Amino acid sequence: MTTAILALEDGRTFRGRAFGHTGTTSGEICFNTSMTGYQEIITDPSYRGQIVTMTYPLQGNYGVNPEDAESTSPHVRGFVVGELCEIPSSWRSQQSLADYFTEHKIIGIEEIDTRALTKHLRDKGAMRAVISTELSEEEAIKTANAAPSMEGSDFVKEVSTKESYLWEGESRLWTIPSVTTNQTTNYIDLPPVKYRIIAYDFGIKHNILRSLRQSGFEVEVVNSRTPASEVLAKNPDGVFLSNGPGDPAALTYIHEEVKQLIGKVPVFGICLGHQILTHCFGGTTYKLKFGHRGGNHPVKDLRSGKVNITAQNHGFATDDSSLPDYIEVTHINLNDQTVEGMRSIKDPVFSVQHHPEAAPGPNDDKGFFDEFISLIEGSK
Repeated sequence: MTTAILALEDGRTFRGRAFGHTGTTSGEICFNTSMTGYQEIITDPSYRGQIVTMTYPLQGNYGVNPEDAESTSPHVRGFVVGELCEIPSSWRSQQSLADYFTEHKIIGIEEIDTRALTKHLRDKGAMRAVISTELSEEEAIKTANAAPSMEGSDFVKEVSTKESYLWEGESRLWTIPSVTTNQTTNYIDLPPVKYRIIAYDFGIKHNILRSLRQSGFEVEVVNSRTPASEVLAKNPDGVFLSNGPGDPAALTYIHEEVKQLIGKVPVFGICLGHQILTHCFGGTTYKLKFGHRGGNHPVKDLRSGKVNITAQNHGFATDDSSLPDYIEVTHINLNDQTVEGMRSIKDPVFSVQHHPEAAPGPNDDKGFFDEFISLIEGSK
């Protein structure tokens, strides 16, 4: 057994057992309340630069398989769990979580009191941390304090695609067989393409791309630094702004390009895309105390009064008081009243802070992809 230490910048330490890789890693530590979906979380580019704590005690029980990855590689800096399942049990499993971490040089730590850690982070807020198999407590705390802050960070440049590409992830749609349609396999044909869109990759998840294609979009993915003029020259039916990591206020070079799209093409943003639009409208964002990460966040649609349970992963939020009069707040988080959605009343633009594509999480909000279609059709 390799012992490891988890040290927070405020001096709080925890001791446990390392799995996967060994050595030292640092990042902002946060917690996720999802009961399943650890592989999707680990491979979500929005977690770039972060050490993730899972509040559900057992992780790794169904192993790892390529179909459930949200990108081509893991992005977490470290992974904190109460108990690791060393022998996974699932017909879909191709690898244990420990072996996956070893392959990708990710440091995990188990036998941690994740309840105590989560309560500490809720009380004190997300902070910098270190997981190490080689440092003393004093050294680990000093290393945590020397780590870069999440505020002011630009991790988008690390995760965005280098080259543009047309999404061709699947030729058919995976689904649960239905007796009402006499379906005999786990796959059905995808719908025909209705509209062609450009998706800015700020750290886009595969399930967003799947959901867009399943809704009838042909999706061309472009780098985060792609000029607006180049996008408009392609004459797309719409532009999608993806999720991603880091501080939205630091992405001024992206704000300038997205501003040039507004009013010229329908735009839909999710998570970081929502926060980027906030800045494009002249608003501001701020860092949440400990963020929203999990699959059980209640969000109210202020237009209909309907409440949906949503999947979320973000550490920054929109300041509603900073938004101009032509921006309508459409959704709020019922836990803390933060902004969860907005739309322009003068241009074809809307966005949501949460993740309608889930993965992991509920599918209450899948309808936003159809709303994007309605926005495109209404602007023609």
